[in-house]
Amino acid sequence: MARIRSIDALRRLYPQPRERSLRKVLPALDSHCRRFVELAPLVMVGSIGGDGRADVTPRGDAPGFVRVEDATALLIPDRPGNNRLDTLTNLLANPSIGLLFLIPGVDETLRVNGTAEIHDDAELLASFEVDGKRPATVLRVAVAEAYLHCAKAFMRSRAWDPASFTDRALLPSMGEMLRDQLGLAAAETQAEMIERYKNTLY
Repeated sequence: MARIRSIDALRRLYPQPRERSLRKVLPALDSHCRRFVELAPLVMVGSIGGDGRADVTPRGDAPGFVRVEDATALLIPDRPGNNRLDTLTNLLANPSIGLLFLIPGVDETLRVNGTAEIHDDAELLASFEVDGKRPATVLRVAVAEAYLHCAKAFMRSRAWDPASFTDRALLPSMGEMLRDQLGLAAAETQAEMIERYKNTLY
């Protein structure tokens, strides 16, 4: 297997990008980007730690849970998770952040790159309250780049096509997989896990 070690060697394998692909990168959120964020119930968050290791994690809630503060800033509430704090500790070491917004049924995605700060202002947290519960923190993302990404990956994967959905029974439950990986004596059933999740969403 031949390893590519230079940009020149890599570029020889690919045609030059179309002018439109280069020009579409915006320095701020225009009306189309803002609308995309408002309709997105899911965003993938990429970060890099002080040790150089990259991490991507999902964040999701009702459409519009990521708030557009203005054309150059986004606010993302941090809802309860596994408390590993991978993204947050990465951002403390390296504020660079990459976001990929997804809207179910829409094959295009929105990419936003920038830098992030972690905030815990009481008034800000209160503004993201759901069912009487506030997020522990809110990310404020300063937008450096925003651009729409083409539909090819989702067209190829048929990710939003119900006919292509995978039967959940083809995988063991999360509890079974963790039992095997961690050597646990018993496994939480899928139904038990879902019920536990429901009680700790916010």
